Amino acid sequence: MDPVASKTKEKLQKVLDVLKDDLATIRTGRAAPALVENIIISAYGGSAKLKVMELATITAQDNQTLIITPFDHSVMQDLQKGIEAANAGLSPVIDSNIIRIKIPPLSQERREELIKAMRHKLENGKVMVRQVRHEMIEDMKKDYDGREDDISRLEKEIQKLVDDTSETIENWGKQKEQELLQI
Repeated sequence: MDPVASKTKEKLQKVLDVLKDDLATIRTGRAAPALVENIIISAYGGSAKLKVMELATITAQDNQTLIITPFDHSVMQDLQKGIEAANAGLSPVIDSNIIRIKIPPLSQERREELIKAMRHKLENGKVMVRQVRHEMIEDMKKDYDGREDDISRLEKEIQKLVDDTSETIENWGKQKEQELLQI
């Protein structure tokens, strides 16, 4: 594979990784650790995402309940305050050595709002893909100045990678919409 195509593939994978993390934050009415792992928590004199700080384990007890088990029980209040401050519509409750979060069922109106937000995130992902395509074609034209056959071949290769990435994004959107519409 040509270095330009490899670099394009790498950049497109980064776009997909960012988009996947972004889509995981959209609540589907089911308990999933991704709902809270990116929440900023202030503890030990600093602040960072719950996942990054590695303060606790996060598990889904069932479809409606998340369980957060802190490694250090002295940060229990910090975790609770951080989750409440995130305005994610979640109400953490301290239950002895764990924090329990009940995930409320979604109303039809809320589902439609979340689908709208999801489509917006998908569109932002597609914009990032188009930016990568534009950037890589511009770089390639500079590197392959005057070699029209190479430029044409690489443009097709880049477009194929972009099309595959766009198809992946579309499939993720369909899957997420189905999850949101399930009751």
